[in-house]
Amino acid sequence: MIGAGMGAMAAAARLAVAGHRVVVYEHTETYGGGVRRHERDGFCFDTGPGLLTLPAVYRDLFLKTGKEPLEDRVDLVQVDPSSRHLFADGSEVSLPNASRAGVVAALDEALGAGTGQRWGDFLVRAREAWDRTRRPLLEEPLWPNWSVLAEREPYPAVPHKRVLRTRRAGTLAEVGAWELRDPRLAALLESHALAYGLDPRETPASAAVLPYMEHAFGTWYVRGGLRELARAVYERCLARRVEFVFGAEVVRILEKDGRAAGVELRDGTVAEADHVVAGVDHHRLGVMTEHRLYGEGDVRPDPRQWARPGRLTVLLALRGPREPGAVHRTVVHAPDRTAELDFLSRRSGRPALPTVTVLRPDDPALRPDEDHESVVVSAVLPSDEERGEDDTAERFTDLVVQAAETALPGLRGRLLWSEVRTPGHADAETGAALGGIPAPALAAGGGRFLHPANTTPLPGLYRVGGWSHPGGGLPHAGMSGALVAGLIVEGPEFRGSQ
Repeated sequence: MIGAGMGAMAAAARLAVAGHRVVVYEHTETYGGGVRRHERDGFCFDTGPGLLTLPAVYRDLFLKTGKEPLEDRVDLVQVDPSSRHLFADGSEVSLPNASRAGVVAALDEALGAGTGQRWGDFLVRAREAWDRTRRPLLEEPLWPNWSVLAEREPYPAVPHKRVLRTRRAGTLAEVGAWELRDPRLAALLESHALAYGLDPRETPASAAVLPYMEHAFGTWYVRGGLRELARAVYERCLARRVEFVFGAEVVRILEKDGRAAGVELRDGTVAEADHVVAGVDHHRLGVMTEHRLYGEGDVRPDPRQWARPGRLTVLLALRGPREPGAVHRTVVHAPDRTAELDFLSRRSGRPALPTVTVLRPDDPALRPDEDHESVVVSAVLPSDEERGEDDTAERFTDLVVQAAETALPGLRGRLLWSEVRTPGHADAETGAALGGIPAPALAAGGGRFLHPANTTPLPGLYRVGGWSHPGGGLPHAGMSGALVAGLIVEGPEFRGSQ
């Protein structure tokens, strides 16, 4: 196993239970991939994901690898309200967790009569897209007939009359403009794509499944931070006798008789294996295999994915207690949508005020005492910008903090210290080229939003994690682990969970 990310560990635990001896080689000194923690002066911060959707993926992992509920290993709690949204016109709304009726009522009250109903009707259509794509996109390996997913738009868009033509939304931006018909609802919708660095003007309408997942399955937090989930999965692997070798960088995948036969480490050590599972991005896996990764008809990474947007995160240590009624997650929407998207998509080199997520968990484990608060603020930016000579990352950080002040009045007066994490940190910790964010697999879009299959043309070599099917995000990483384990244990006839 190459890499100790969440997908790789999910596969490792399942394979160990099936009777395989599993050894994980991780080039850093710890597990979890991007699910990490930063500690300083009694403050603790999640530096990767801060919330979890679809916890059923990890519940299934713990039941299948030990008949033990996930909740016996971590304290999993629903976040309510799910999120608070601050819009450029000064309006705001807090959305209840996993309640369609509650969301409709909250939107009507905050944004005006009819807005809630339009959002509710959108969720009904999003559910249809979810039902159409759930199995082939999440629960089954990516089969050779994947082009059906690439060509067919599963989102049932509403006909839109425009002059003498009737059109249907093909992108997420068109769904917002033509069906939601309110810039604030459109911003709410598009923020789910922006979280993965996706430009809604180019993202297929099928991305409607992203807000639907959060609405249908809720938003969850792990007490102590999401790093506790990584710890629990790691400990489950250890309990199933998975071996971990840290500080071990794999530089080459060995072949013998036309199949993967092991790995070679940078220090020259060779480890033989019957199967090799690689939890690394396309670029690094290509180097390890001399770029012999794709056969005729395979899904290949879009060239634009080599420079996927990354996440800039600011860790804030604040004096003063968290005020009563403070919301766990606040999304501050950009005042100039076009400027934000043009910067993100490199149509403009000038940073603009971005859409910012502010996480303020009410968790004593993350602060030194009740008179302090730890806050994580994040936004996406072109992932190689911090390497430039024009201090773009520094200017972008100032904009991120400026936007966060909308959600945290008096922030600068409370600030004890802050630390900035650029995409370069993610590059070093996860191996993702330029610290890019892997997005979940999406249908339509000509296949540009799919990820390479978990199998490869080299027998015995498998892909796992966010850069392979079914893509990025904690739930998807866990699903990739289940798919790889199924393919190894059951062979090519494996058809996914039932």
